[in-house]
Amino acid sequence: MRILVVEDETRLASYLRRGLQEQGYAVDLACDGEEGAHLGKTGLYDVIVLDIMLPKQSGFEVLRQIRRAEVDTAILCLTARDQPTDKITGLDLGADDYLAKPFDFAELLARIRALLRRSPRMAPTKLQCHDLVLDPATRRVTRADQEIDLTPREYALLEFLLRRAGSVVTRSALIEGVWDMNFDSLTNVLDVLVNRLRTKVDYPFDKHLIHTVRSVGYVLSEEPR
Repeated sequence: MRILVVEDETRLASYLRRGLQEQGYAVDLACDGEEGAHLGKTGLYDVIVLDIMLPKQSGFEVLRQIRRAEVDTAILCLTARDQPTDKITGLDLGADDYLAKPFDFAELLARIRALLRRSPRMAPTKLQCHDLVLDPATRRVTRADQEIDLTPREYALLEFLLRRAGSVVTRSALIEGVWDMNFDSLTNVLDVLVNRLRTKVDYPFDKHLIHTVRSVGYVLSEEPR
């Protein structure tokens, strides 16, 4: 899952990025409204966390531009402006939820999970390939009815592959979907993570589901490519 945080307060932006990454999300940051609108209109994100009081362009203007571009990404407004009129304006412009500062990070996570569950992009509710099942609502993973304990990054990688089960996923697509835009693609971190995931979801079982496509990437499938 990929999240865009549009926030000009450096400390808060860093806090959000670190906290969301620890939960396995890929996070990009924008520090002003112009950059936020530019990134938001790409449609590459599953959720946008958007401050309203931003330099260069207000969050309301960012909302307008994203919705005019017919991008349906879920948008959560995170702001110190908690007056009812501000909330109404944001919701009327296309925001999906509104959370006032100061906030509890656990509540922010719960609201993001709720937005992801409601998003048409996230269907079906449970993801499955052979006897491997991932439930995004509970973040529970099982194989042959055995529960598998994954780190947040391992979970993010598996979910990304499961949503594209049967299709070859390039290395660049995996990097963009699981890490942020500043990730160094020349490192072997992706290969290490894939091997760690295989150790948990493949190697203990007779049938392997994660297959390497040489010089391209990976595919999660019942049959090797």
